[in-house]
Amino acid sequence: MKAMTRKIVFIDIDGTLVDDDGNIPLSAQKACIQARNNGHLLYLCTGRSKAEIYDSIWEVGFDGLIGAGGGYVEFGNDVLYHKKVTAEDVRHMVDFFNEHEIDFYLESNSALYASAKLQPHLERRIYGDVENDPTARAKKEQKPHPFIAGLTYGETDLYKDDVNKVCFLESPVVPFDRIKQEFQGKFEVIQCTVPIFGEGSGELMIPGIHKAIAIADLLEHLGMSREDTLAIGDGMNDAEMLEFCNVGIAMGNAKPGLKAIADDMTGTIEEDGLYHSFLKYGLIQSY
Repeated sequence: MKAMTRKIVFIDIDGTLVDDDGNIPLSAQKACIQARNNGHLLYLCTGRSKAEIYDSIWEVGFDGLIGAGGGYVEFGNDVLYHKKVTAEDVRHMVDFFNEHEIDFYLESNSALYASAKLQPHLERRIYGDVENDPTARAKKEQKPHPFIAGLTYGETDLYKDDVNKVCFLESPVVPFDRIKQEFQGKFEVIQCTVPIFGEGSGELMIPGIHKAIAIADLLEHLGMSREDTLAIGDGMNDAEMLEFCNVGIAMGNAKPGLKAIADDMTGTIEEDGLYHSFLKYGLIQSY
């Protein structure tokens, strides 16, 4: 039998590799390990910044990372590039969000820096009413969410110099479109890909950055062909990636807009979607 061409696979994290509780299904862990053992390259390709790639993710085994929605690229121990928000724009964002009491966090490679009132807001969204509901309180104590645990709190100076992008939670008084208007021409303002943050939540990205541009730059650096690429994702920030790669696969839990442009669809996380797509495209054998 003829050996299969080595593929390079780009994998989104939230809603694709990990579920809402931050867990990676065993089937996905095994699929990733077997695919690499078969000689394929696996890259995380995510809106998350490096500080948000927890050990539990790295331990599965990946060849590199495209982070911050395409603003940061590393392969092995080497960094291809890291695009950062200017000091002036960081100041504008921090001042605007604080003035309008919008909870947010700055993403940098060193840490994720939370605004003053972000933690209780996040806890309400993730656990429920921890003050009055015993079930919510038990959830917080017994199964703390890795995202909440991974943030840095109490930082008084948020004018950081290594910011990749910013995420904000839904505000009860300031609509998403008003925030988009505020940063017109300065940032790409997109809907957040984490459902629990609320429909009006979003991300502020450096313009001209997306996952496909980073993939193209990485392929050129590695001397690999676009023909050998597969991508799998679930959110609209995966759209360019799925369109650019030779095979673009949408998860069963993907946004309708992403399913519309995907080459193929697989199951949800609960249905072991990643495993079944790896099997279908010959990256692994069934076990």
